[in-house]
This record gives sequence, C-alpha cells and structure tokens, in this order.
Amino acid sequence: MDSPPPQSFALVITGAPYSSQAPQTALNFAEAAIRAGHKVNQVFLYGDGVHLASNFASPPSDESDWPALWRVFIESHQIPATCCVASALRRGLLDETESRRYEKTGANVTAPYAIAGLGEWLESTLNSSRTLYFNPDH
Repeated sequence: MDSPPPQSFALVITGAPYSSQAPQTALNFAEAAIRAGHKVNQVFLYGDGVHLASNFASPPSDESDWPALWRVFIESHQIPATCCVASALRRGLLDETESRRYEKTGANVTAPYAIAGLGEWLESTLNSSRTLYFNPDH
C-alpha cells in the first residue's frame, strides 16, 4: 500500500501564548507534521497570536517559553514566519522599520519574524495543500 503524498501547510495562529493553547497546539502539530515528512510553508501570526513574536516575553522559569520554542523551531526548519502588520501595531509589536516609522524608541519583533500584510498570508495559502487555524480556546 502506497503512503499518501507529503502535504504542505500554512499555519495561522490567532491565540496568544499564556492565555491560549493555540501556540502550543500549533507547535505540536508542526513538529509532528515535519517528523512525518510533510512541510510547513509559512507560519502567520494574526490577532493576539502576534504576541508569540515578542522578544520581550519573559515567562517565569517554571513555565515554557513558547516564543523561544517557536523561534528555535522556525529557525531550525527555515520556515517563513509573518506577523500581520495591523494586528502587531494594535498590540504594540514593532520591528525596526515600524519603530522608525512611528517614531518609537524600540523594537520587539526581530528575525525570524517579519511584519507584513495579508498578502503574505494569501500567497502562503495558495502555495500550500492545507491552511490550518489555531484559534484561542473559548
């Protein structure tokens, strides 16, 4: 029996770390997908999910550092990771470009994340077999 062909996934995370299981569930899925021979084409952070890209998150030592775990995963698998620009700006997440544009004193979003518009998300969904949403728990 032939195994199914590998799939490619665009992941959309809309839940914030520490107030939602969305980032944890998405990371567990992404790791399992790659182990199974599939590909993650893009990670797109939207809504409160953009908090996952903050360099300033500093959880207590007895909690998982979800932003750091995601950074390691994204970098080790060379996966493009994008924050929705509107969601990021509303929540005070800025890269160097946005920090200069709005005359702010610092940036808390750096590589491997990029701040971009919904066009990035649309392109990744068109180039993927499936788009999966990881929403906040209700």
